[in-house]
Amino acid sequence: MPRMIDLIRVSALPSNLMHAASRGSLKVPPEEMIEILVHLANKNQIFGQQARMTLAAWDEASSKAAAANPKTSQEVLDYFIAAQNLRPALLPALLENPSVRDGALVDLISEGTKEVVEVMLKSARIKRSARLTEELNRSPHLVERKIEKVEERPAPAETVQEIPAAAEVSEMYASTSVESSEGSEISDEDVNAYLKQHADELAAEGDKPFQAIGGVFDEINTEMHEHEVEPEAKTESEAKPEPEAKPATDAKPQAPVVKRPAVKKPPSEDERRGSVLQKIAGLDIKGRIQLAMKGNKEERSILIRDGTKLVALAVLESPKITDGEVERFASQKNVLEAVLRQIPMKRRFAKLYPVVRNLVFNPRSPLDLSLGLMKHLLVQDLKNLSGNKEVSDTVRKLALKSFKSKTETAKK
Repeated sequence: MPRMIDLIRVSALPSNLMHAASRGSLKVPPEEMIEILVHLANKNQIFGQQARMTLAAWDEASSKAAAANPKTSQEVLDYFIAAQNLRPALLPALLENPSVRDGALVDLISEGTKEVVEVMLKSARIKRSARLTEELNRSPHLVERKIEKVEERPAPAETVQEIPAAAEVSEMYASTSVESSEGSEISDEDVNAYLKQHADELAAEGDKPFQAIGGVFDEINTEMHEHEVEPEAKTESEAKPEPEAKPATDAKPQAPVVKRPAVKKPPSEDERRGSVLQKIAGLDIKGRIQLAMKGNKEERSILIRDGTKLVALAVLESPKITDGEVERFASQKNVLEAVLRQIPMKRRFAKLYPVVRNLVFNPRSPLDLSLGLMKHLLVQDLKNLSGNKEVSDTVRKLALKSFKSKTETAKK
């Protein structure tokens, strides 16, 4: 009797069974069910989306077993190792599976995230292969290997103190922002240690200027231009032309007019924000990192959108950052993907339900991150997520599936 996968390949099953197959409901062994789902995901236009969603939520133990088994079909292994389908929990098993093609690993090196490269750096198979090692050396995330070496060999305090920019920025910042210097819980040594830890990435970034995601830099240019060319407003009395001098008469001389000093109005919200933006625009990368870790709430709200990853991530290292700020960052669409990935990596933030919810509802969140956090959502949020058209179809459909599952469980 032919296997179910063979019947599906030749379209020999009725549509109701094909639909059941795409939902993973056929009574076949787990390894064959995975093979069926991958085939549908790759080849079937009608049930492919449902199959991809089912695979994304498939039982982790069965998925790991298939990823580690050299006898697993090549189609399944190619699907699992592809960057767009990769589940982080399966990566170690896939890397050591000899049936996974070197070419697929090369593709993953070029398309993978920093977290993927970190795992590959520790893989025994990668280290044994000259070709894969050479490809890994070309990865933009290669600096992570050097960072690990720095972490294993902490630099002495005297060496850390040799970085001049942090001290210079600290002196400048103390004179411009009183709020951030009060009650600071992070020392210059901690900031310098962060700079030292990421020295190679800093060198790779060079003198990259402040470029915020979302067009803040254009706003800075406008503010600076208006500040330079706009003349001071004159009062109505000052605008009138002075009368010509009259010849002296016997009239009594008038007392001299005493001009009262103009009362300065407090800066508006836009003016104050423009001043902060100008200051940030004048800092180099090290200066912005210093400000991100020791600055105030307004400065953090701008620097979290910095296009330089090291600067944006430094905001999350600030001991002064509040839970409310992190909740807002988790919902922002104008931040780097690395910021959204880093937030749940910190235990303090991962325990905050609003943060988890905002990350899942954020359409900019990576698919694997959203799917991994979705299991923590409450039933009502799952229902709302299933109708959210801003997130991907996969997230929306899996939310609906989870909502129905939890609702049915609650009724029993």
